[in-house]
Amino acid sequence: MPVRYQIVGGGAGEISASVEAGVRAGKLSPGTVLPPVRRLAEELGVAPATVAKAYQTLRHRGLVETAGRNGTRVRARPPVVPVRLAPWRVPELPPGLRDVSTGEPDRTLLPRLGPRLRRLATVAAEPVGYSGSGPWSELVALGRERLAADGVPVDRPGTAVTITSGALDATERLLAAHLRPGDRVAVEDPGWANLIDLIAALGLERVAMPVDDEGPTVDGLRQALDAGAAAVVVTTRAQNPTGAALSPTRASALRALLAESPHVLCIEDDHAAELAEVPLAPLAGASGSWAFVRSVSKPYGPDLRLAVVAGDEATMARVEGRMRLGAGWVSTVLQRLVVEIWRDPSVGEVVERACREYARRREALLAALAARGVKAHGRTGINIWVPVPDESGTLAALRDQGWVAAPGSLFRLNSPPAIRLTVSLLPLSDVDALADAVAAAVVARRGTPAGFTR
Repeated sequence: MPVRYQIVGGGAGEISASVEAGVRAGKLSPGTVLPPVRRLAEELGVAPATVAKAYQTLRHRGLVETAGRNGTRVRARPPVVPVRLAPWRVPELPPGLRDVSTGEPDRTLLPRLGPRLRRLATVAAEPVGYSGSGPWSELVALGRERLAADGVPVDRPGTAVTITSGALDATERLLAAHLRPGDRVAVEDPGWANLIDLIAALGLERVAMPVDDEGPTVDGLRQALDAGAAAVVVTTRAQNPTGAALSPTRASALRALLAESPHVLCIEDDHAAELAEVPLAPLAGASGSWAFVRSVSKPYGPDLRLAVVAGDEATMARVEGRMRLGAGWVSTVLQRLVVEIWRDPSVGEVVERACREYARRREALLAALAARGVKAHGRTGINIWVPVPDESGTLAALRDQGWVAAPGSLFRLNSPPAIRLTVSLLPLSDVDALADAVAAAVVARRGTPAGFTR
């Protein structure tokens, strides 16, 4: 789309600031193509190298991306907040549209926090001072037990456990503690959109690792390591968006590769945790620098911003050190609440029911799509990945039939076009209607070249 916002500036810093101001003001919307370097240099009366440096700064900050022959454009989700928008407020859909795009959990399947909060009020009534802050010993001990039961080597000498404010917070701290702008990070392709955007915002370079139903491919990891990746991020189960889960065979092969690169940081994201339907096949400990991250948000509620992180002592010391210089610690009230949740057997029963129900909805939609000749992926978790000939055309056709899905472009680097469907809020009574709509949209686009819209 043409740029109508006038970029100004006489130096690289001023030019990059002008672009950022346009993004914040909503005048340079996501996907907007910026002027070519030479053309903007002529308009501003500066050297092309000045504009190139400004664009490089914007790329390192994750505001723009290079789209090959399509030039430089504003990222789909730049890491700045538009002045008139609140990012936590999702616009309401027009009447008649059903949303299978958000990735939200079903709140009716989450455990109620009220009884645990009341219990907490009786056992943790006294205030905690600065000297009593940090990882709560009871939570760390319970976290160790739960990770050890799943085969994470937390009892190995030289291993430590800490607490962060969620999985993405842990990943950001881990990458910042080990890497510097320009370093390469191997990420799943397709993979978690928030992680892809975070890596761009940190000024790191993404190296795509292809994913199949068993996780990152062996060749994909090998090529990423050969390309100089200094860190690798892998989702163990319920991968977003494909539902992939590491199989024991795949994990063994990946561990062998990581063992040959002991200086590479390996981060595992087990965000589904107790909601996962398959046993854990961890990579933890395969490389010299490693971290295993388990969030409590998916099983127990998005508002519980907490993750248990295990890893080698040096890596965990860096994470805790950086936390002390910033946020300080995760609230001990929140940490104690998680202890109460984990110690309550009835909560475990609620999570098990949720796990079964999500699986029932996912399997029902996969079966319905297969019956209509539509190939889809969703081995675990709440998402289904549907390859399509053309994303924009398929999404438009779905919307015409009353459905809103997530574009695959948010999750892709080099992988082919697809859409993501979230089943967590999908009633079984709507499965056939959604499958009919997807099948009609996909069949209508077959034979259409990818990226081409009629």
